[in-house]
Amino acid sequence: MTSSRTLLPAFAVLALAALLGGCNERRDPGYQGWVEADMIFVSPDESGRVTKLDVREGDEVKVGMPLYSVDDDLQRADLNQNNATLANARQTYDRASSLSKTGSGTQASLDSAVSALRVAEARVNTSQTRLARRTGFAPVNGTVQQIYFREGEMVPAQRPVLSIMPPGNMKVRFYVPEATLPTIAIGDEVRVTCDNCAADLTAKIYFIATSAEYTPPVIYSLDERNKLVYLVQARPSRPDNLRVGQPISVYLNAKTPMADKR
Repeated sequence: MTSSRTLLPAFAVLALAALLGGCNERRDPGYQGWVEADMIFVSPDESGRVTKLDVREGDEVKVGMPLYSVDDDLQRADLNQNNATLANARQTYDRASSLSKTGSGTQASLDSAVSALRVAEARVNTSQTRLARRTGFAPVNGTVQQIYFREGEMVPAQRPVLSIMPPGNMKVRFYVPEATLPTIAIGDEVRVTCDNCAADLTAKIYFIATSAEYTPPVIYSLDERNKLVYLVQARPSRPDNLRVGQPISVYLNAKTPMADKR
């Protein structure tokens, strides 16, 4: 009898602990959010007509791969003109240098020829750079997300021809009420769920807004009393499993059982 009286309270304590644990897990309601990405936009320095596209939307690219070409007639003409000016500057310098060595020329003439030669060389270098930049190369590894100008279309200066999405630039964005802020910190891991997604997606918080804002109209809060919210951003551990614009749910307890996420 003594043994049974001793065990019953122990079982009761364990049952109560399990119940409280379940309540704590169910107390993690989750927050609605969405997936975004910081795109890399590749654009020409000067306006021109797109003459060639080397990639298509969805293609994987590596750093240095050619992406597109823009017509370069004006840049080639400018380079040819500056090359001619450079040739003349070299002749003038050679003549001034020879005269200076024989004592027939003045130091002022030689200095002027040196200055003109340096200016001509700089202009040729500038023209070569402008010509080289008529071909766009991938500045990062990633996936071609969108192409804005096709072959034959005129692209204005510094307008992107296409955008690239590096995997590391994917992020999830969600809002939490003020009362939740003390429970989260930079570096915390959260669980991410979405329709037909893998069951073990997580993300790490890297940004928490310091100023409040009103609940965005696209976020339907389970508790309408929380009107002021704070933006939180996190980097997913497996970005390849998510898509830009995809609606998601974020749970602050990364180990919340899937069965409780309703």
